[in-house]
Amino acid sequence: MLRLLMTAFMMLAAGLGGACAEDRTDRADEPALQSAPAPQADAASQPAPVFAPERAPDPQRAAPGSREQIQLSFAPIVREAAPAVVNVYSRRVIAQRSPFSGDPFFERFFGGPQTRQREVNSLGSGVIVDPSGVIVTNNHVVAGARDLRVVLSDRREFAAELLLADERTDLAVLKIDADAPLPVMAMDASGLAEVGDLVLAIGNPFGVGQTVTSGIVSALARTDVGITDYAFFIQTDAAVNPGNSGGALVNMNGELIGVNTAIFSRSGGSQGIGFAIPAEMVRTVVAAASEGGRIVRPWLGARLQAVTSDLAQSFGLDRPRGAVVAELWPDGAAERAGLQRGDVVLEVDGVQVNDENGARFRFATRTIGQDARLTVLRDGGELTLTVPAEAAPGDPEGRRMSIDGRNPLQGAELVQLSPAFNEENGIDPFARGVLVFAVTPRTNAAFIGFQPGDRILSLMGEALDDLAGAQDILRRHDGEVRWPVEIERRGERVRREVRL
Repeated sequence: MLRLLMTAFMMLAAGLGGACAEDRTDRADEPALQSAPAPQADAASQPAPVFAPERAPDPQRAAPGSREQIQLSFAPIVREAAPAVVNVYSRRVIAQRSPFSGDPFFERFFGGPQTRQREVNSLGSGVIVDPSGVIVTNNHVVAGARDLRVVLSDRREFAAELLLADERTDLAVLKIDADAPLPVMAMDASGLAEVGDLVLAIGNPFGVGQTVTSGIVSALARTDVGITDYAFFIQTDAAVNPGNSGGALVNMNGELIGVNTAIFSRSGGSQGIGFAIPAEMVRTVVAAASEGGRIVRPWLGARLQAVTSDLAQSFGLDRPRGAVVAELWPDGAAERAGLQRGDVVLEVDGVQVNDENGARFRFATRTIGQDARLTVLRDGGELTLTVPAEAAPGDPEGRRMSIDGRNPLQGAELVQLSPAFNEENGIDPFARGVLVFAVTPRTNAAFIGFQPGDRILSLMGEALDDLAGAQDILRRHDGEVRWPVEIERRGERVRREVRL
C-alpha cells in the first residue's frame, strides 16, 4: 500500500512539473531569469496548467531584465534631499495649576489658586529653502516657544530666529546663521503632482533621528479635514508620525512638493493617512517672510458654495463640480472682473476647484498685483475672467472705539468689521457691523454680560452698521433706563432688554 502511494505521488509531481515548464516556456516574450534556455516540452504530451488559465503574452508585464531593474532604490534622491531636512527643537514655559487648586483649606493658607511654571520641549522637523539659512516648518512646532534650536543632518546645532509665524496656514519661517551656504531643497514649481506619484517623507519621527519613508500621493486638494483656514492638502500614505511635522514631502525629482503637517490617527501613530501643505502655499509664506514678515492675503470678494447633484443638473453639468457664486462683495475684485451671482467657478489658474476652500487656497497663492484666471460656467457656456489679486478692503487692525457714558456698553471696546479685519481674525469675511473687541472688568458692559466676539446687531431697535452709527445711537439715548439689545454670539441671535 505504501509503495502504491509513493508511486502515485511521484506521478503527480512529474505531471505538475511538466505543467509549470510548459507555462514558463510558452511566454517566450519574457526574458528568462537564467542565462541557459529552459528545456522545451512537448505540449501535446503534457497536461494543461492547473493553477492558472492560459493567457496571451503581454509585453507590458515583462519580468525585470537586469540587476539594475530589480534593485530599484530611492538612495540617489535621499542623498540629494536629506541634507536639507533639519530637526527643530522648541522650548516653552506653560502655567500648570496645582493639584490642590480648588481646595478651600489649601487656598486659605497659601493665597488662592496655585499655579507653577513647567518647561515643555517640543520636537519637529524643517526644510532649508535658502542657502543663507532660511527654514520652513509648521507653526504648531514653534508656537509659544522661548527658545528655538535647529540641528542639521550633519549634527551641527544653531540657535534659530523666528521670522514669521502664520497660524492660519500652520507655517512658520526660521533663520539660522551659518558660516557657509547650506544645502537646500528646491520647491516643485510645476504643481503637477498626481494621485499615484511616488513620494518620500523625510523627518524626525518620535525623536529617533532622521528617517525616510516612502509611499504615494493618495489624494489631492483635500479641503474638508479641518486643519487650517487655507485647506488644500496633499494626502499621502508615506508613514508620517509625531516629529515629522514640518518635514519634507519629496517627489522623485528630489523637489519639495509639500510640508508634512498632520495625520489622521486613533493610536497617535501613522495609519497611512498623512497631510502636507502644498509647495505653492509654502512659497507664498516664505516670500512674505523675506519681504518684512507680514502676509497680505489676496481676497476674491466672492462667497462660493459647492455644487450639489441637484445644482449640477440645473446647470447642465455632467456631474457635481465647481463652486457656485452665492454672494459678491460690492465693488470687490471679483465683481469688477465681471463675476456674477449664479456663475459656477470651475477652475482657478487651470486647477479644478470644487468648493470655497479650494478656490480660496488657489487665489491666496497669488501675490498682490498678480492676476488669477477663473474658468466660469455661465448660461451653459464657459468663459475666462481675469481677477486681480488685491488685499481685502478695510483696516486689518480694525478701527476701534472705547465706550463711556450711561449706557449698557460702557466699558466695552468696539471694533468696526471689514473684510480685512475679518480675514485677519478668522471671522466670516462678509460679516458687517460692530463687534465687541474687549470688555473692562467692573463696568456696565461686564456686569450685563457682554463678551469679546459678540456682534451687536441692534440697540434701542436700531441696526448697528458701523462705529459712527453706534456712537450716534449711544449719544441720542444716553441716560435711558431701558435698552433693548440684540447680539449674535457663536452663530446664535440673542435679544434682551437691559435695565440700568
